[in-house]
Amino acid sequence: MRHRHPMFHGREPEEKGTSSQNPDENSENQLNDVQDFIFLNCHGLHLYALEDSQCYSSLKICILSKNFIIDMSPLKNCTQLIKLDLHSNQIRIVPDGTFWSAMKQLKLLYLHDNSFVKLKNVCSLSACPNLIALTLYDCPVSLKKGYRHVIVNSIWSLKILDNFVVSDEEIIENWELPERFKTLSKHLFCDITPVLVKGSNYEKELFQMNYVISKINRVVAHNSPVVILQRWIRGHLTRRLWYVLLFKHMFRY
Repeated sequence: MRHRHPMFHGREPEEKGTSSQNPDENSENQLNDVQDFIFLNCHGLHLYALEDSQCYSSLKICILSKNFIIDMSPLKNCTQLIKLDLHSNQIRIVPDGTFWSAMKQLKLLYLHDNSFVKLKNVCSLSACPNLIALTLYDCPVSLKKGYRHVIVNSIWSLKILDNFVVSDEEIIENWELPERFKTLSKHLFCDITPVLVKGSNYEKELFQMNYVISKINRVVAHNSPVVILQRWIRGHLTRRLWYVLLFKHMFRY
């Protein structure tokens, strides 16, 4: 990376001159250290480019927000990512489906305030199998007609787009719902804006990520007619099964 001042969370390599191991053993340990990096924070460091050699495959949380990055393709080897924050950069092109299909664990993706223009290009994100949250607001593509409808119906796993939980109305055509359940209803608002905690490390970021996901799930649980109906049916069937077992137990005696 140019202008490189990354903060890594992982095992620290040994100081030079403090090890009694031979060069081959030191080389092997250095390789293991690289493989153990799971957290990268390069927020606001004026980065212009990423290099393949410094995008470690073991990374789980990667924060590259508020830089001048134009290409995210060097991250193709970071297939263990669960959270990727690239907001406020100068990226114009979203990598193709091959890139995203390898990101099987990615759940939170922040891409707002970038330069994406083509809706068809952004739809390559549909190949990301477990993506829950996505931000694309303040990008030119978010001004396209039908932008939200296309995105939420392309990424089946998506629960929230741009701080509004996906409504059942958006994915079930011609379903008229009360105001509470309508698209962009105030009841579906959920602020998932990334908050960079002072002295951030992997544990703090993971806690923050899980908190965001739990917030999303709470909004879905209380404002999705489909989920509410499923919960009611499961409760009804559970109670019915409980009564059957209770009567069997009573008649046995």
